[in-house]
Amino acid sequence: MASILVLSPDDAAQVLPSLSLLNHRVRTIPAEPAALVNAPHSDVVMVDARGDLVQAKALCRILTTTGISAALIIVVTEAAMPALNSEWGFDDIVLTSAGPGEVDARVRLVTTKSQPGPEDQMISASGVTIDEASYQAKVNGKALDLTYKEFELLRFLAGHPQRVFTREQLLSEVWGYDYFGGTRTVDVHVRRLRAKLGDMESLIGTVRNVGYRFTVAEASDEVKEKEQSASDATTSTSGA
Repeated sequence: MASILVLSPDDAAQVLPSLSLLNHRVRTIPAEPAALVNAPHSDVVMVDARGDLVQAKALCRILTTTGISAALIIVVTEAAMPALNSEWGFDDIVLTSAGPGEVDARVRLVTTKSQPGPEDQMISASGVTIDEASYQAKVNGKALDLTYKEFELLRFLAGHPQRVFTREQLLSEVWGYDYFGGTRTVDVHVRRLRAKLGDMESLIGTVRNVGYRFTVAEASDEVKEKEQSASDATTSTSGA
């Protein structure tokens, strides 16, 4: 038997009728960030995504960003399926029409699967290392003093190397759909992030008239010269 916390303005029986036929401990609290502060401990958190998908996604991102320890399941209608993607951060989904057998199986699977190891919470690219669990970022081993949004911007871009994102996309993914500021905010944070990256500022590349991307750095000229010297030495020895 698992403890399940349902985030919804409605009763759990309305969100997922099959829950009332199972023996799990179920509690319901409002689907609002403020309600999460004193939320009771649970094995599974279910987010009601039957209606406002934008709000549901934002809530899921808050839960995953703050380091939720419980498994995260979203409850959706079949019509909402095309809107789902990995950016939500959920562990599983369940349709409102799912029977008790299916719901019980999904709860059992998400609560018994192995927890991710430290290596699953790390992003490493071009000398930049990002620890998503501790919210620390390093460049060539040196810790970066980043604000929350600077960290989130770097994490998002580094997590999608070479992919170009428009300012509007970055606002949506990093700041959230409910942010009312303009795209100038992205430019300001990119400039600050580059300043903190120092000699590695070119990692955050600008694509004119489009947006920004995390550029995978090539080997430095010094490294290339050493590799070439080693290759020449090998060739010379072989010739001798």
